Amino acid sequence: QVQLVESGGGLVQAGGSLRLSCVASGRTSSVYAMGWFRQAPGKEREFVAGIRSRGGTTYYADSVRGRFTISRDNGKNTVYLQMNSLKPEDTAVYYCAAALTYYPSSAADDYTYWGQGTQVTVSS
Repeated sequence: QVQLVESGGGLVQAGGSLRLSCVASGRTSSVYAMGWFRQAPGKEREFVAGIRSRGGTTYYADSVRGRFTISRDNGKNTVYLQMNSLKPEDTAVYYCAAALTYYPSSAADDYTYWGQGTQVTVSS
């Protein structure tokens, strides 16, 4: 089992920045691909960003590419999501997820472990 705990969410004005963190514990391993997803009220959960197990290769949704950056520190069992130039449409609960694969997927069903989520609210 792997437990994931997100932090760093909050209220920010449009154009501002936030950095989310996701700390993994339990049977952690650097072989897991990691992803960030988000879910706004009344909408389906959507892929935001993913990073391969050893870091390096990253993937982004078109809506956040160029504004968000995913990174990981395997020594700290932590994945980050740096969010810049935030927009009101970025408002959602953000979830961290771990997949039992080397490369991340954009499909939520491909992830095995999930955090509890952290709320991000961007005011206009």
